Amino acid sequence: MMLKDKLTNPVFKTIGETADEMGLEVYVVGGYVRDIFLNRHSADLDFVTVGSGIALARAVADRLGKKGRLTVYANYGTAQIRHKNLELEFVGARKESYTRDSRKPIVEDGTLDDDQKRRDFTINAMAICLNSKRFGELVDPFGGLVDLEKKTIRTPLDPDVTFSDDPLRMMRAIRFATQLEFEILRETFDGIKRNAGRIEIISKERINDELGKIMRSRKPSIGFHLLDESGLLERIMPEVYALKGVDTVGGRAHKDNFLHTLKVVDNVAERSDNEWLRWAALLHDIAKPVTKKWDNALGWTFHNHNFIGERMVPRIFQAMKMPMNEKMKYVQKLVGLHMRPQQVGEEGVSDSGVRRLLTDAGEDVEDLMILAESDLTSRNPIKVKSALDGFMALRERMKEIVAADDYRKWKNPINGNEIMERLGIPPSQEISRLKQMVKDAILDGLIPNDHDAAWDYLVAHRNDQVQANGPEAKNNEKSI
Repeated sequence: MMLKDKLTNPVFKTIGETADEMGLEVYVVGGYVRDIFLNRHSADLDFVTVGSGIALARAVADRLGKKGRLTVYANYGTAQIRHKNLELEFVGARKESYTRDSRKPIVEDGTLDDDQKRRDFTINAMAICLNSKRFGELVDPFGGLVDLEKKTIRTPLDPDVTFSDDPLRMMRAIRFATQLEFEILRETFDGIKRNAGRIEIISKERINDELGKIMRSRKPSIGFHLLDESGLLERIMPEVYALKGVDTVGGRAHKDNFLHTLKVVDNVAERSDNEWLRWAALLHDIAKPVTKKWDNALGWTFHNHNFIGERMVPRIFQAMKMPMNEKMKYVQKLVGLHMRPQQVGEEGVSDSGVRRLLTDAGEDVEDLMILAESDLTSRNPIKVKSALDGFMALRERMKEIVAADDYRKWKNPINGNEIMERLGIPPSQEISRLKQMVKDAILDGLIPNDHDAAWDYLVAHRNDQVQANGPEAKNNEKSI
């Protein structure tokens, strides 16, 4: 491969010519170089110069004129230029040393060789010279190109040094192995195992950034298996780690919920790029370890694991410093509802059950169906066929009901303020009970979805004893 032919963007020549005028060496390094050989597009370009990266960036920005927007990060010795659809990062070559209790390095000016030694993996340590006399020359001191051909993740130096200095690199190794579907060299992976405890000095936000990239990969289970095998999973997501294992009583065992969960995540990933739907898949059975019980008549049960899991989601998101916004609420809702489509199908797809499903899932009903269908991991073809037939019937009936009255956008015609004003009831649980009574009557087809009919029903039946209704009454382990 002639690398000159891959550096067709005029910005490379501009940077090289500017460095020549300043008497500096300059190289494009890191992920952009790696992705050239992988035929992957990259809009983020990192440049290393043996000298001042900020000074070179200023000169390049001047040459680009208004086309180059410069931001200087003086404390870090770096600068960024936004040019068209590219982000150009400039830094001076440096060498780094670390103290045991921090991932913040002590930085000194260095050579290109020093700079390449501080890189995380050999496939990210390659550099291409942009100076006119050496334009397109590859500098690959650690055999990164060979590792790309072998599809191998390997550290350029002793893995214990690499991972102890910056423990986030352990997450990055697993993330790259997942994204690229490469294998981590055994010596490198053993280094992750030995240094797994060091992940505790890394912020939750940085860990989540890597987890998100794993989750967005083609097959997320690769990363979660590696996190488990390395000893990192139990430290960063103990609730997911707790899904592991199988208990047996009287020769009867339950399935390994960790392996099942990862299969569900992969099933979802095959059908949707929605990262948060994939998170819902990862957490859909999160409460099974705390609800698992043996019943002599029923065998292993996980009563109410969907609702308890729904309550666990905010705590998990908060502990991991994940977004406590509509994304968390979306995951929480799907975890709570993930068994509902199967239950409605098993119950014969009644109109009231379908209406409840549509009102509770709202605009996320299709995502809920993908999650429920992805939850079918049984090896029993009879069970799978029965469940798929139920889902098919449910989808058909949902189409018919939505066409007649779109319950995904359903809103109770009676609100709490009206109940309090007209009946003189103070704020209390009674308000919620009466609203639920009206909702049940409408969804069960007892009254039309109309304000006056709903109000007449409420007045006539306000003193009736509430009957247990809906899927909340049936919460045994039924996922297959």
